[in-house]
Amino acid sequence: MTTDRDDSIPEHEDQESLKARSEQAIGELAQALLDSQVLENALSAAFGAREKALEAQQAAMAALNLPSASDVERLGRRLRSLSQRLEEVEDQLDRVDADVGKLKQQVAGERVDQRTS
Repeated sequence: MTTDRDDSIPEHEDQESLKARSEQAIGELAQALLDSQVLENALSAAFGAREKALEAQQAAMAALNLPSASDVERLGRRLRSLSQRLEEVEDQLDRVDADVGKLKQQVAGERVDQRTS
């Protein structure tokens, strides 16, 4: 049986050589892309288009009187803050109610003492 491969080179060296050449080729390709003015222009155009699309979306939502995602997030934060403050007020009212109840009992007890004396 004949093979086209040179049997004098071990298989792991062939794989290492192929790996090294592949890494070098990928590195060269990546560097070429980084140095490419065409790619830079395309990315700039894409980011510019994205920014314009966001601005157009915000303008359309404002024209329709719809809130943006940031508006909804801000409103959610405010609602959580108000909810927390309301819970604090409820806790204070519970304490005041308990104190008023104790005062009523004291006043009722004093009235009973005055009547029996």
